[in-house]
This record gives sequence, C-alpha cells and structure tokens, in this order.
Amino acid sequence: MTPQLSTAQKDALETQHRVERNGRVRDRIKAVLLKSEGWTNKAIGQALRIHPETVAGHL
Repeated sequence: MTPQLSTAQKDALETQHRVERNGRVRDRIKAVLLKSEGWTNKAIGQALRIHPETVAGHL
C-alpha cells in the first residue's frame, strides 16, 4: 500500500528531516517519503541499508 501524501505533508516531512538530529527518525521519514514515491520496501531497505521488514514496520 502506497501512502498518499499531500504536498503540504511532504514539505512538512522534508522540513522535519532537515532539522531532526536522530538518525533513526530521519530513516523513518525517508522511508515514508520514498514509499509515497512508489518505491518498494526492498528498494528502500537497500537504499537505507536496513531490512525490508524494518521498512514495513516504519510504515
């Protein structure tokens, strides 16, 4: 299931990503943004160097 994010939601997540100091939180934000762009859990996991099941948990 691909999350449908509005432009405002994407902008808010990108802003949060820029100011967030916790790397794990940044990875979660990236996972949501990439999934909303149509990436698979496997591709996101490879890009972020985390397990695809971890990606599914973030989503």
